[in-house]
Parts: sequence; C-alpha cells; structure tokens
Amino acid sequence: MTDKNHVKIFDTTLRDGEQAPGFSMSTDAKLIVARALAALNVDIIEAGFAAASPGDAASVKTIAAEIDGPIICSLARANAGDIEAAARALDPARKKRIHTFIGTSPLHRDAKLKMSKGQIIDRIGEIVAFARTFVDDVEFSPEDAIRTERDYLLEAVRAAIGAGATTINIPDTVGYTTPEEITDLFRFLTANSPGHVTFSTHCHDDLGMAVANSLAAVRGGARQIECAINGIGERAGNCSLEEAVMALSVRRDFFGVSTQIETTMLYPASVALARVTHNPIPRNKAIVGRNAFAHEAGIHQHGVLADRRTYEIMEAESVGVPSNALVLGKHSGKHAVAARIKALGFDVSQRKIEDLFPDFKHLADTCREVTDADLVRLVTGNAKTDGRIGPWRMRKTELRVDFEEDEKPFARITMEHDNGDRRTVTHEGEGPIDAAFAAVCAITGVPGAISILDLHHVASEGVVRAEAVIDVEGESFAGKAQEVDIADAAVAAFVAAVNQAAAMRASGVKRVKVGAGA
Repeated sequence: MTDKNHVKIFDTTLRDGEQAPGFSMSTDAKLIVARALAALNVDIIEAGFAAASPGDAASVKTIAAEIDGPIICSLARANAGDIEAAARALDPARKKRIHTFIGTSPLHRDAKLKMSKGQIIDRIGEIVAFARTFVDDVEFSPEDAIRTERDYLLEAVRAAIGAGATTINIPDTVGYTTPEEITDLFRFLTANSPGHVTFSTHCHDDLGMAVANSLAAVRGGARQIECAINGIGERAGNCSLEEAVMALSVRRDFFGVSTQIETTMLYPASVALARVTHNPIPRNKAIVGRNAFAHEAGIHQHGVLADRRTYEIMEAESVGVPSNALVLGKHSGKHAVAARIKALGFDVSQRKIEDLFPDFKHLADTCREVTDADLVRLVTGNAKTDGRIGPWRMRKTELRVDFEEDEKPFARITMEHDNGDRRTVTHEGEGPIDAAFAAVCAITGVPGAISILDLHHVASEGVVRAEAVIDVEGESFAGKAQEVDIADAAVAAFVAAVNQAAAMRASGVKRVKVGAGA
C-alpha cells in the first residue's frame, strides 16, 4: 500500500536534463551524477532514452548495473523497438521501470502523429501491455497533457491503467499551465481513476512556474514529482529538484507530505552536476546558489547576527552548504564589520570601528566584496598604494603546450616579493594554466588548490574578467583580475587569491568563518 503522504522524487537530470543544449554528458559523467542522485536517495533515476543512440543505451545499462537503491528508468516512445531497447538496457537493474509516452493534444495528434483519437487510445493499450511483458513497473505519459481535452485525457489515462500502467505522469510539456489549473486537473483525474496508481507531475519552466506548478499538482493529488538537479532541461528547464524538495520540507505544515530525500546531499549533487557539465550554478539560484545563504545588506546582517531566523527560513547546513555567510560590501553595516573583525582575532573598540568605517565604505565602493585580508589591512593600517593585497606581484608569465612532441604542458612563472626577492619556477601540469597555478604555489609557499574559476569575456571592453576561489588547508580565499588575454586573467586571479591567503598568514591571525549568532 502506497503511503499517501509520501511524494516520490523522479529525477530526470540524465534524460530530460541532458537534452538541454550545453548539458550533454558522457557515460562517466552520467555515472558521477547518478551516484550523487543515489546519495540523495531519490526514488527513481530516469537514466536516459535507450533507443535514442548507442551511447544513451550504454549509459542506461552502466547505471542500471552500478547504481543500487533507486528504481532505474528508461524513456521509450510508444513503439515495440523502443520498448525492447529500454528493456535490454535496464536488464542489469535490481529495480527497473519503463517510461513510455505518446502525444494526446490536438496539436500533437494532427501535426505530429497524424493519428485519430481512437488510434492513439488503441496504441496506448497495446504498448503499455507490451512493456508489462518486460517489467512490472510501467509509467505512461500523455505528452502535452495540459493542452489535451480533459475528457479525452481521462480516456487515455484509463486506457493506460487498464493495460497495466502503475504510474501516470501528466506532463506540462511546454510550460503552459498555472498552479490553479493544474491543481484542478489533478483533482479531476485522481477522483475519476483507480486508486492503486501513482499520479505524477512533470512541469517545464517556460513561464517560470515549473516548481510552483509541481507543488500545486501535489496539492491536487500528485504523489510523484519529475524534476532535475539545478532545474536543467529542455528550453527553460524542468522543475528544480532542490527547490521542490525544500519547499515540501520547509512548508510541511502547509503541504502535509514528505519525501525521502537526504537534503544534506542537495548541494553536493548540484556541484557535481555543475562540474561535469561545465555549467556553473547561478549565484542567485535558490537553495544552492552562492548567494542563497549570504547577506550583504546591513539591516539583514544585523538581524542574522542576532538570530539567523530573522532572515533565513532554513539552515544552510540542512542542504549541505557549510554555513551561511556575511558578505561584506557597500551595503554592510557596522555590526557586520565589527563581528568579522572580532572573528579575525582583533580586540577593537567601538571607537576604532567608527574610525575605520569610512575607509571600509570607500573600499567597498571600489570592489564588489571586501575580503578578510582587506579588513586586516584596514585594522593594521598596512595599506599599499597600488591597492594590492599581499606580498607577491607577477613579473613574467610563459605558458607552453607542444602538440607535436610527447611533452607535458608547462609554465614558467616569475614573481617578486615586497622584500625584493625575485623567484622563477618552471612547472608541468595537466594543462598550461594548471601548470601556472602549481608554479605560483611553489614560489609563494601557499598550497592553494583551485575550487572555482569563473572567466567572462566582455567583448565591448575587449577584456576578460576572472574570479578564482582557492582552498588553502580548509580555508577559502578569492581573487579577481581583469586582463586582455584569458590565460593572463586566470593566472592573475589565482595570484590575487594566493595573495589574500599570504596576507592572512602574515597577519598572524587565524580566520574564523562568521555565521549566524557570531
């Protein structure tokens, strides 16, 4: 007996998500994401579309063989060849599902399929029954259900259930519906269908309502949400898994249902997908974006310092983010500045804070974020006329890749310390920029490992803006740079981050992460 208060999470990152331009993944990359999904404890992983290509079939089969826990699913069109391909690919799975579909809306019937209503109903019954000869778990989707006549949609749903479908998915294929409409539709369908099947919702984000519509479908009786990590998918994307899951968790008082998701694994899964697809998570992305638990406005920072519940409805740790962060910038107030200075180990009077604050505001106006090293410089009065933080400056960069000789890429870097010491190091790497990063670390003695490198070409200005975040023995430091050449920009940003770390070391204080209640 299905728990009526349990909402299954059907993840389609590896199928619908991968169909989005720029998100194609190799089998190895898919396996990385699949492992993250298993750690999340999703109910179903739609691993691909086995009939689409030999590569897709191989990916589905690899995931079916290696991933234990979730049900492994393959999509299949309503024809025997697709069903057979799905069954072959899913054969190694301990728990397997075939998901088949056919269009039902007037537009799909007439323009794409050239089939009558009766022909489509017959096909649904035949193909679902055929799929049941291979697996016990069959899901059926009437494609473009939202734009299908309601009575005919119910007829199609009943035909699928009669043939043995165990899950009925109602897709908003083009992101057309609204929350009120989809709630009403699910109430109609669940009230007029046998109670032993699970109704599912699959919403696209063309009008920016995929998550809202999915949650509204749950209110109407849906007990499965089809979604994707970071909301990736066709066109504007799918319902975002992390947003839907946390909405049901945080507002369980309203929805009255729950999922089995291990929410502390949401951020790691989001990061894993971003890395294998080379598509960074937007800073303002709900739940997992860099700004989701960051505060710069002075009023907000004051409130969070007193009690983070004033401006946070969930804890950062609950979704796998290490902690919240008070970002010091031009909107920050004295309370946040004083808290960060105290956390850095300085015993500074309120009068000193008042004296420093105008200099802080001036610095904040010239850069987007004021770092800990910046604050140390302000407190100690150790300012440099060139605005540089830290003791090192670049003097010469030489990067080399030889495609003809069997020789690893290398970089030759020359840097100069404030004390006049000049050093040159040549280092090999997986690529020339990687080699340059290693050479910088060798020169400075800072064991920095790159964790984030964002590069943006500004065509109108003819420059590349770079931001690097490095990890140094468990602490993060950031650096920014702007250069004409992309390689120069990357290396300069890395050096800026290394300088931040070097400046903190030279200050003799141990940085402490400032979170709520500090």
